[in-house]
Amino acid sequence: MTGHEYANLIADYLIQNFSDRGIIVYREVSIGKSIIGKNRRVDLFVLKDDRAYAIECKFQDSSGTADEKMPYALENMRALNMGGCIVYAGSGFSVGVLHMLQASDIAAYCLPNPEDLDSTKETRELDHLLAMHFGWWDLLVAGKKPWKQRPLPEKPLPKVEQTELLS
Repeated sequence: MTGHEYANLIADYLIQNFSDRGIIVYREVSIGKSIIGKNRRVDLFVLKDDRAYAIECKFQDSSGTADEKMPYALENMRALNMGGCIVYAGSGFSVGVLHMLQASDIAAYCLPNPEDLDSTKETRELDHLLAMHFGWWDLLVAGKKPWKQRPLPEKPLPKVEQTELLS
């Protein structure tokens, strides 16, 4: 799979799973300048009403120069004055870069199955970033039940006095 094919796969995934929430997905959108002053273009631009989210797609199936570009890509995304993330997949990332991506709050592993494009554990990280950005809280609590207060104990709990921590 090429990087272009991966970006198309992610765009297809977004449309299939989130278009009913009112998003529109655009490819190759110019947005201001990069951190080194070059014209910036993002792979995917997700628009919903007056909110937008930029997505850069990185697929690496063999070792190469993507490792050297990833710290720049993360810094460049972080500098974008709007929500956004880097989605990634492939087996060609070095262990160090993979750890960097896994630890980043603006990177999401995402590899939808091209045959059905369903939301799965392989897409969960991107799903969660989108949910947090657009306020789709139902995605985060799916399958969970609201907490119900437990009955109060019949016998009161022993009273504990707060102690002075500093003398």
